[in-house]
Amino acid sequence: MPLRIALSQLTTGPDPASNLALLRQGTQRAAEAGARLVVFPEAAMACFGTRLGPIAEPLDGPWATEVRQIAKDAGLVVVAGMFTPAPDGRVTNTLLATGPGVETSYDKIHLYDAFGFAESKTVAPGSEVVTFDLEGVRIGLATCYDVRFPELFRAHADAGAVLSVLPASWGAGPGKREQWELLTRARALDATVWLAAVGQADPAASGVTAEGSAPTGIGHSALIGPDGTVRERLEAGPGLLMGDVDTEEVTAVRRTVSVLANRRLGVNR
Repeated sequence: MPLRIALSQLTTGPDPASNLALLRQGTQRAAEAGARLVVFPEAAMACFGTRLGPIAEPLDGPWATEVRQIAKDAGLVVVAGMFTPAPDGRVTNTLLATGPGVETSYDKIHLYDAFGFAESKTVAPGSEVVTFDLEGVRIGLATCYDVRFPELFRAHADAGAVLSVLPASWGAGPGKREQWELLTRARALDATVWLAAVGQADPAASGVTAEGSAPTGIGHSALIGPDGTVRERLEAGPGLLMGDVDTEEVTAVRRTVSVLANRRLGVNR
């Protein structure tokens, strides 16, 4: 049976406690719609532009513990972006994946030092490719700027993943929406995986004025098939996108478009 998933596009603020209320509401809506997985954006704990050091917590801290309770109460798996302390005094940009039978995390590997923003000043990079299994479906974790690096998504596929989830807080600006749409479709196609790309909603769509250069989201979350076609998409404002991930379609696409099997660079043979 296909795996039913939900993409919860929202606008988080600077207060982690208030954002937990948004996560609980979104998780409940996803559960009522039959989802087994709900994915929230990067920086679900607190929006970019917030001082990250004071709000960062370990994975056994109160914020993550409450996310675990939200997942337990709803009976599904939650993926949400948070910030955890790094040994060097910075933080890590972390995805928490938690719920029935699932407990793991991913630290963002590729930091957003681009377009005039320097994430590495306050965030330490991760180094490990992370996947987890949910009801027989292997799922890879990636975050925002990671989408510009196809090798990560191919690493998901090499690890057996048929779905990659990509929480993001995409920066606004000329051509940035077009880049988001192009890159997400390309990563699905060149790794032949389903891609669930979940962005922060555009603050302006909720009447919030974003200040400074921090990437606060443009919306346009999407579920993309392993052939690179968009199956479902949201617009700029908050919303919940539902979709079904069919693993058999991945098998069929990989049989037809054998880009993984045909590789000659970057693989051991």
